[in-house]
This record gives sequence, structure tokens and C-alpha cells, in this order.
Amino acid sequence: MGTDTGVRGEILATLPTLRAFAVSLCGNIDRADDLVQETIVRAIANIESFEPGTNMPAWLFTILRNLFRSEYRKRRREVEDTEGQYTESLKSYPEQESRMELEELRDALANLPADQREALILVGASGFSYQEAADICGCAVGTIKSRVNRARVRLVELLSVDDIEYFGPDQTARAVVGIGR
Repeated sequence: MGTDTGVRGEILATLPTLRAFAVSLCGNIDRADDLVQETIVRAIANIESFEPGTNMPAWLFTILRNLFRSEYRKRRREVEDTEGQYTESLKSYPEQESRMELEELRDALANLPADQREALILVGASGFSYQEAADICGCAVGTIKSRVNRARVRLVELLSVDDIEYFGPDQTARAVVGIGR
């Protein structure tokens, strides 16, 4: 089904209520107009999925609502940084160094005794509490704390770490060796 005159008429007749709905959703007239425009573009692009004889306004409102929700989810993760302070604090480390450091960390972890490595991964990398790690390993909390401490000390030795910046911004790697807690 193409966008014949009847379908265009139905779409145009729905625009005022569609716009009012968009304004009620986002509270901003300019944003609402953009939302309505994107709704119409998508509706026309997918007009073949509309079943003739069904409720055109309901179909358009559903498209608009879905667009709004998708954008809301996307925007919810955005950080407002009007003065650029957050952006200035970001650092981008060269990727090849990160790969080498990850490989070094893997090698160092492989050289730890299995019980220490297990405790360290559970507490440092997986984020379990000492109690949870003890429950998983079937031992006392003090045993887990001791294993984690010995593993961290040994890892620092194996990696020859003398500066916190060695681990860059990777919070997981820092947590494994006990930095930044």
C-alpha cells in the first residue's frame, strides 16, 4: 500500500493531536515537533506494515510513544557537561598499551596460587564481598581476606608496580590490586 491521498489525509488529520501528545510527553514544543516529524517519517517509511481499516491514529501514537521512550532511555545515560569539566577530565590511553597491560595482568594472575587467584577474582574483579566470596569458596572470611591480601602483594611484585597510574583508568584492574577502594 503506498501513501495514497486517503492515507495522507488520515495522517494530516492526526497531526494536531499527535503534536499535543508529544508536547505532553516531553514538555518542550521544539522537541515535540521533532518527535512528530520523526514519527511521520517512520510511518511513511513503514506504511506497508499498516493494515488498512485499522486505527491510523493509534498506530501513529504508538510509533511516537516508542520513539519517545527510546530517546528517553538513550538520554538518561547522557551526562550534562555544559562547562566541559567532565570532558576535560577524560583521558584516552593508547589501545596497544592497554592490550599489553592486560596480557601482563593475565600472565601475573596465572602465576598466583589457584586459591589466591580465585579469592582475588571474586573480591577484586567480580565485586563480591569477603563474606560472599567465603561462602562461595566454603571457607572463613579471614581466610579469604588473607588470600586476597597475599594475592595483591604478589601481583604488585610480579607486575613491578610502583605507581597507581600504571593501571590507567581501568577501575576493575585497580580493584584487583586493591587500588582506589
